[in-house]
Amino acid sequence: MLVKQIWTGNTYRNFNYLVACPETGEALAIDPLDSQKCLDAAKDAGWEITQILNTHEHHDHIDGNQAIVDKTGAAVLAHHAAKDKIPGMTRGLSAGDVIQVGKTVELEALDTPGHTFCHICLRAHTEQPALFSGDTLFNAGAGNCHNGGSPSAMYQTFADQLNLLPEDTLIYPGHDYIENNLRFTLDREPGNQDAQHLLDAVSGQDLDQPFVSTLAREREVNSFFRLQSPGVIARLREAFPDLPDQPDAKTVFLKLRELRNHW
Repeated sequence: MLVKQIWTGNTYRNFNYLVACPETGEALAIDPLDSQKCLDAAKDAGWEITQILNTHEHHDHIDGNQAIVDKTGAAVLAHHAAKDKIPGMTRGLSAGDVIQVGKTVELEALDTPGHTFCHICLRAHTEQPALFSGDTLFNAGAGNCHNGGSPSAMYQTFADQLNLLPEDTLIYPGHDYIENNLRFTLDREPGNQDAQHLLDAVSGQDLDQPFVSTLAREREVNSFFRLQSPGVIARLREAFPDLPDQPDAKTVFLKLRELRNHW
């Protein structure tokens, strides 16, 4: 599996992706908002975009579809419940469906509600595991639930799906928010040296060659995976004095999400 991570440089700080089969050069474009950059990247690599995958229906993930379809005739894939929200969708996906790219690449659709209820993450069936996480999981953060989502559903996605993935899973998110997310981690857990060291390392990074996290690293620096941390809970109680002495993981997650909404 060949992966090209494309930094759009736009105000939304989107990442777009091309995933290609090394044998055939067929490629899947994931959330190709910057259609021209995606088309140019494919041309430079000698790849042919044959499919588009939208992780969800928000405009900053689908607005580049038509330009790529016009140039390539690519099929448009997304969550099956998004058929009335994404123009020109040709295949609706459910949990467990497999997207074949060329001869060698298989990507499994995970039904991951939270940011919206029509959200798909893609899990690569490769020797090096990888997750294309859209707006569900960011580097050191979790997606918001403002526009058609649910924090409770997001918690269940983290607990029942993301937290069960292999430790060495590479994380490819839909946006670059890593610096601000790490600052939130440090605000919630000031003694987290892993987060501080990573913030020092990525501050001002070249986003054409960005840091790629793993699930193991996320468990060290992402507050939304650190729901049992005494430090996280102690700081959370300062904001929510009525927090139980031993809050359950879901309560901690929801309170963190509430704080992050206004942080």
